[in-house]
Amino acid sequence: MQEKAQLERNLKPSNVWALALGSIIGFGCFVLPGDWMRIAGPLGAAIGLALGGLLMMVIGNSYGFMVKTIPVAGGEFAYSYSTFGRYHAYFCGWLLSLGYFSIVPINATAIPILGQFILPDIFSQYYLYTIAGWDVHLADVVVASVAILFFGYMNYRGADVVGQFQLLMVVILVGSVFLLAGGAVISPGATFSNWQPLFAPGNSAIAGILAIVAISPWLFVGFDTIPQAAEEFNFSPKQGRNLIFLAIFFGAIMYVLVTLSTAIAHPWQELLGASPIWATGQAMTDMLGPIGLAILVAGVLMGIFTGINGFYMASSRLLFGMSRAKILPEWFSKIHPKHNTPSNAVLFVMVIALIAPWFGRAVISWIVDMCAVGTAVGYGYTAFSAYILSGKAGNEEDRKGRAFHLFGSLASLTFLVLLLVPGMPAFLSIPSWVALGVWLGLGAIFYLVKVGEYKKIPDNELDQLILGENAQAIRKNFNGKANAKISVAPKQGRTR
Repeated sequence: MQEKAQLERNLKPSNVWALALGSIIGFGCFVLPGDWMRIAGPLGAAIGLALGGLLMMVIGNSYGFMVKTIPVAGGEFAYSYSTFGRYHAYFCGWLLSLGYFSIVPINATAIPILGQFILPDIFSQYYLYTIAGWDVHLADVVVASVAILFFGYMNYRGADVVGQFQLLMVVILVGSVFLLAGGAVISPGATFSNWQPLFAPGNSAIAGILAIVAISPWLFVGFDTIPQAAEEFNFSPKQGRNLIFLAIFFGAIMYVLVTLSTAIAHPWQELLGASPIWATGQAMTDMLGPIGLAILVAGVLMGIFTGINGFYMASSRLLFGMSRAKILPEWFSKIHPKHNTPSNAVLFVMVIALIAPWFGRAVISWIVDMCAVGTAVGYGYTAFSAYILSGKAGNEEDRKGRAFHLFGSLASLTFLVLLLVPGMPAFLSIPSWVALGVWLGLGAIFYLVKVGEYKKIPDNELDQLILGENAQAIRKNFNGKANAKISVAPKQGRTR
């Protein structure tokens, strides 16, 4: 059996928390409050965001259990393998991979949008073409590409560099949000009466709140960078659960603060009725002037940068984990001899991300909308794996909280229903369905090419490659004997 590629353990708890929170809070936190208020009103949006955060904490609890149990790169890919076998692992990993890739360029292409609000004369020059109604300018591509290259270089250099830089950016991000919220409350024109009506007229309060809850998998995606980085913790994986909770908690608070701060400047219906290019930007400029806008821009940039940085790590580690299991070419699991990073996986993400800005943000958005399906599938596999494994655990502590794992599984299934069933609030658009179909088709083709090789790998070897050096201990803990199979899938000889 070949020697397993191993990553270096150099991430501190503060670095890991910053990776997760920075990945949760991106451009959308600062540009979507106007859309959320149209759907649910200020209070309805705030309640929906808070409930979404609570639901994600339930799912995050299952992630914490799995991080402690199987602290390896690959996250959901490894969890689905541990319980459901190699073919489910491939399906889960394939769906997640494109979603992770797409979040890097969707964040990078948000920088030119910010530039168009602040410096429209510069960012509207050098028009190239229009795709799906979106005008692509040379400045858009250049600025997005520079960001992709810079953070690709940072991730190539080492996880410790990424973690330290992420922590610095997250401190600035959090500080910006709290400064804006505090400034908004004490500004002369601000009054809580501007939140009236508390819920969006013409839509029931419950429907509006549920519409916000429905997009929670997309809003809070990013806490799952923690399991992707678990192999690089320089601390006990048992801390993973608390770090996930803290990241989701702070993420929910920041979403709510930015939304309510946007609504307090003017009567919110008047603000949105004026059709501002950027509702939050307009509100902060009116309340706090240039200083407020500068703080907001700093927060937006940090949100964008931390999203790019965090999902570079998540994407490359997922590729690394799948390659180590031999479902992807071995090239992806190469570790840089000096920097101890999955350097080829990082380079691949960089190349894919550099192509995306040329297609325009509208096309990338279709893919990101589709990635919510992959995210919900990953949540479901993780929560249901935690439910099954906790019931087989050899100690009482691991068996506690099994009901929460089941609830997390049902919540994940609900998210899929909201995305895939016609008439639901978050039902995918036709372009997103096309993107999903294309990606599933490519996955089927790739599977047919690789299945012969993948199928021949003995169980014991694949356990070591995916579950790590403690594979036998994991199996023994949950089944009472080493080499026993946890899988609930049908037996298939010596393969699963």
